Amino acid sequence: MLYTLPQKLTAMVSVMLAAVVLAACQSGTVQTGTVQTDSAQGNSAATDAAGGVVLVAGATGGTGQMVVKHLLEQGYDVKALVRSIDKARGLFGDTVEYATGDVRNPDQLIEAMVGVDYVISSVGGSRNDKSNYPEQVDFGGVRNMADVAAASGVKQMVLVSSSGVTQEDHFLNKMFNDVMKWKLKGEDALRASGVPYTIVRPGGLVDKPAGSSTIVFAQGDTTSGAITREDVALICVAALQYPEARGKTFETFAEGTATAPDWASMFGGLNAD
Repeated sequence: MLYTLPQKLTAMVSVMLAAVVLAACQSGTVQTGTVQTDSAQGNSAATDAAGGVVLVAGATGGTGQMVVKHLLEQGYDVKALVRSIDKARGLFGDTVEYATGDVRNPDQLIEAMVGVDYVISSVGGSRNDKSNYPEQVDFGGVRNMADVAAASGVKQMVLVSSSGVTQEDHFLNKMFNDVMKWKLKGEDALRASGVPYTIVRPGGLVDKPAGSSTIVFAQGDTTSGAITREDVALICVAALQYPEARGKTFETFAEGTATAPDWASMFGGLNAD
């Protein structure tokens, strides 16, 4: 059963945070229970420069890997939310901190968000595992993250959704277990959670380097196009740095000749939800 009680989450967070602080005072270290953590090394200065720790959900996916890459390059401390640390360590080594958890389990998310300032999510359901369908991940998992983030005092959550989510007859709904419908419900849950947010709706994702075309923002969910995963990652990281990005939902594509993005103008030109 999906967890749907934000008030209860708030109480659980308060109790667990108190327990963590008490344990830290008694032992000088913080030990986790259901969520295992493996601290990154040598990132204290970067944390001061970037101003916070970012929890990345979906870190081992194609877009998630690009998000981690650019967060590290821009001086953030990264905590990767993963189901297998061994798999993730093969990708990131000791450059990030690891939290073992599943977005479908809110109890695990409570511990994963201890000490986190921002959340970036690029999670997505699968086609063949009923327990991992879009309903459980793109909706239920996003709702769980949003509720826990709000209760934990996270400063901002950035969600990678998809263009076309408002189009009920979208072909992907027919092909992939109503994936667009569930992504839209996940967006709605994030907007209703109370946590500051940015919702990024990319067009078709391309596995090419960023910067080959101009990034375009749009609203209304009536346009289409393609964009590289790395460009999407850059948008997500930029959204943490510009207050103009908060409280906004937008589509994004790339077209034409490459030009450097003016993030402040691009986010500032969007209408708030």
